[in-house]
Amino acid sequence: MSLQSPPPGLLGRNLLKDTDLTKDEFLEVLDLAVLLREEKRARKEAERLYGLNIALIFEKSSTRTRSAFEVGAHDQGAHVTYLGPSESHLGHKESVKDTARVLGRMFDGIEFRGSAQADVEQLGAYAGVPVWNGLTDQWHPTQLLADVMTVRDHTTKPLESVVLCYVGDARNNTANSALVVGAMLGLDIRIAAPSSLQPSPDVRMIASDVAGKSGARVTVTDDVASAVIGADFLYTDVWLSMGEPTDQWGERIKLLLPYQVNTKLLEQTQNPEVRFLHCLPALHNTDTEIGKQLFAQYGVDALEVTDEVLESPASIVFDQAENRLHTIKAVMVATLRGH
Repeated sequence: MSLQSPPPGLLGRNLLKDTDLTKDEFLEVLDLAVLLREEKRARKEAERLYGLNIALIFEKSSTRTRSAFEVGAHDQGAHVTYLGPSESHLGHKESVKDTARVLGRMFDGIEFRGSAQADVEQLGAYAGVPVWNGLTDQWHPTQLLADVMTVRDHTTKPLESVVLCYVGDARNNTANSALVVGAMLGLDIRIAAPSSLQPSPDVRMIASDVAGKSGARVTVTDDVASAVIGADFLYTDVWLSMGEPTDQWGERIKLLLPYQVNTKLLEQTQNPEVRFLHCLPALHNTDTEIGKQLFAQYGVDALEVTDEVLESPASIVFDQAENRLHTIKAVMVATLRGH
C-alpha cells in the first residue's frame, strides 16, 4: 500500500468501537500510520485533508487525544473546531440526534470523547460524515491502534506470537478494547484483575467470539503471578477513574495494590526483554496534586505503576503516546480522503 492509497474500504466509515474494523483493516490503518510517521519525521508530509473541517467534541478533558487530533488534522491541512464541555448544547438543550445533523452539515468529520457509548453511536448514525470515538466509558478504539503500533515497533515476533498481559483495574474502556483487539489480532491476550474489576460478561463474550475466528488465546484471571509469566508486554491504566468519588479511593487502592506494576512484577514475567505500556496519565510519583494527596492520605507514593518502572528502559509509554498522533492521523486520512 502506498501513501497515495489509504485503505479504500474505510472511506466514509465511522470508528465507534474496536470491532468496527476487521483484522485486515486494523492492520492496514497501522501500515498507513507507519508511512505517515515516516513522512512527518522527514518533514515531507502531503496535505491529504486540505480544506476539510473537523469538529472535536470533548465532554471529558484530554491531553493525548485532543493533541493528536489537532496536530494530525493540521499536519494534513484540515481545520479543527474544539467544542468543550460548556461549548455546545449537546445533550443539554439539544439532543445528540439533532446536534449530529447540524454538525454533519458543517463538518467533514467529527470526534467525540465523553461518557456514553450510546451518544457516539447516535452521532455516527445521524451525522452523515465519519465519526470517531476518542473515548467513551465502554470503548477506546483509537488508543488500541496506538498500542498495537507500539507493540509492533518493539517486537520481532509476529503478532500471533505476542503475549500481552493487562493488569490492574480491568473494568474500563482501555481493558475492554485491549481484550477485544488482542483477540481479533490473534494475540495471547491476558487480563489479570480482581474478580470485581474484570471486563463484563458481554465484553468477554465478544472477545471469545472473535478469538474463535483468529485463534487467539484469551485469559481473564485474578491470579496476577501466573498471568504475567512469559509476557512480552505488561499494560496497565489508572486505578482512579475520572469522576470517581474520592471516598472510594482507599478501598480501591487496597484491592489493587497486589496488581501494581513494579520491579518484582517485571521479574515475575521471567522475560528480561519485557516492555511496559500505559495509556497515560500515570500516578507513578508524588509530582502531581493527586499524587501528593494520595501520599498524605494513604501513604502510597505510586499507584498502578512505580516510578522505577515507568522511568526504566522497559518503559515504552512515550513511544506509545507519540503513536496516538500517527494512528489517529491515519484514521482521519483513511476515512476522509476523497471527501
